[in-house]
Amino acid sequence: MINITLPDGSKRQYDANVTAMDVAKSISEGLARNVLSATVNNEVWDANRPIEKDSSLKLHTWNDKEGKSTFWHSSAHLFAEAVEALYPGTKFGIGPSIEKGFYYDIDTGDIQLSTNDFQKIEKKMIELAREKNEYVRKDISKSDAIAYFKEKNDEYKLELLEGLDDGSITFYTQGNFTDLCRGPHIPSTAPIKAIKLMKVAGAYWRGDEKRKQLTRIYGITFPKQKELTEYLELLEEAKKRDHRKLGTEMELFMFSEKVGSGLPLWLPKGTQVRERLQNFLKEEQEKRGYEMVVTPHIGHKNLYITSGHYAKYGEDSFQPIHTPKEDEEFLLKPMNCPHHCEIYGVRPRSYKELPLRIAEFGTVYRYEQSGELHGLSRVRGFTQDDAHIFCTPDQLKAEFLNVLDLTETVLKKMGFESYTAQISLRDPENPEKYIGSDENWEIAQAAIIDACSEVELETVTELGEAAFYGPKLDFMIKDALGRSWQLGTIQVDYTLPERFELEYTGSDNQAHRPVMIHRAPFGSLERFMSILIEHTGGNFPLWLTPDQFAILLISDKFQGFAEELQRGLAKHDIRGYIDDRSESMGKKIRDNEIKKVPYMIIIGEKEVNANMLNVRKHGGEDLGSMSLDQFIEHFNEELGN
Repeated sequence: MINITLPDGSKRQYDANVTAMDVAKSISEGLARNVLSATVNNEVWDANRPIEKDSSLKLHTWNDKEGKSTFWHSSAHLFAEAVEALYPGTKFGIGPSIEKGFYYDIDTGDIQLSTNDFQKIEKKMIELAREKNEYVRKDISKSDAIAYFKEKNDEYKLELLEGLDDGSITFYTQGNFTDLCRGPHIPSTAPIKAIKLMKVAGAYWRGDEKRKQLTRIYGITFPKQKELTEYLELLEEAKKRDHRKLGTEMELFMFSEKVGSGLPLWLPKGTQVRERLQNFLKEEQEKRGYEMVVTPHIGHKNLYITSGHYAKYGEDSFQPIHTPKEDEEFLLKPMNCPHHCEIYGVRPRSYKELPLRIAEFGTVYRYEQSGELHGLSRVRGFTQDDAHIFCTPDQLKAEFLNVLDLTETVLKKMGFESYTAQISLRDPENPEKYIGSDENWEIAQAAIIDACSEVELETVTELGEAAFYGPKLDFMIKDALGRSWQLGTIQVDYTLPERFELEYTGSDNQAHRPVMIHRAPFGSLERFMSILIEHTGGNFPLWLTPDQFAILLISDKFQGFAEELQRGLAKHDIRGYIDDRSESMGKKIRDNEIKKVPYMIIIGEKEVNANMLNVRKHGGEDLGSMSLDQFIEHFNEELGN
């Protein structure tokens, strides 16, 4: 008999070689029908794989990310089976699950697949899924695996086998398709009920531009047609909210190939939004005792060697800047923290000065690959709302709690009500990824866990997601479309103070090492703006909107009235402009709707004679006629004043 420990801590005894599916059936037949995979001792397994020893077990259904991942990985194999049936001789690269769905890299020889072929492949996938074929796992020797793929003349799988050790190789078979695969997979093809192939792209084999370009086909599947329909509707809504589209329409930002890929140019209206975000955070920081600093956009290479950033980010940085002085090299700044360490170390510090909280809206640069650039959400130059707190170990918990409060204040102000905090710890299996002593890592990780527990913050824990110098707390928000984004981070760092030999004199008159907290509630202004635009659909909170009103003139002869009205609103800090273009009123309204202007004030002879305003709200609501004072009162109510 073996002991199986369930997530609630309860233990059950079963015969050795019991499967997760057997355990599910012993709990409930209904549960068993929904099980897709299971985590056995922190490793995701097939639900039908035998468990030979005492183990912890967590069952996964469609409601778990592990369940979805297994479902989509199995769908990739189903896709490959359909392609092989329709296009014999196809060779297969890799076919993983991704955040939403799966892709498979394939080589169809002289046949060029396009979106025109999708319907035929989808139909075949549905046909095969209805056969309810099991996914069967088989351990296989390396020699037998090589012989199998030599017979199929599949050089891609043969190359993958070169990097595998004998005794660690598994095949999976469903129906007439067999693939080299670690797994896991769902029990059978039966749960796959709704299928949509999304797009086709080119992908170099193993990401090497010198290798052959394969055809990469993306797809997604669901256990119910209703869920696929809802997903496709969500995609259509996401297209309408795409920050690149809205950013152009609202004249917020632009990109120029002459300036360079991934380097955004902020237009006047976008700059207004950006500055209001900064001013809001500056005010909140001032309340909490932060001091602003400014550091250069470049730094000596040795600075980043000392910090460890050069070793970790060197490949993702722009090439060094060589000066006329021999062997002198500078880098575009990849991080602000080394500069802030130098500010701390400018003179001796006493414990009485701590905590020292310094903040900067500092622009940094990373050389992201061109294929990874995406609007404002993935750029090469971005501004972090960075701050670093230097404190004593005794102050760490209180400072961490203060930063938690600030971060939650920012998220709520921006309308992000749904979020989870992710405690990101180091991967104990890969210590070479990190710098610093084990002792300091344990202290830092415990500080984050204790602080979150004290305020009863809802958290999840992820191993391997820590920064290279310390653990962190990442805020995972959900936007209006239910999509998750990582936004805002708090990191505890014992390592950089050591590397920069930072000290303070304690009450015992001895030298001590400070603890460093890194924090950025927005993360970066660029990425934050991309998320905010899509979350709001461009309908920013009224306080943040660049132009809060537009005055639409029926005739130029009312220009004087409009200008006086504009000045009157400005006195009450209500900002906007006069649309005096020689266009029809219908076109003016449509154009200002596209620009997401919250209020349109229409001025004609009737309004001028009555000294009243005809007010229309964005979205088409007609607020009717009102006096200037009534409009200001209405406006301030919406603003929350």
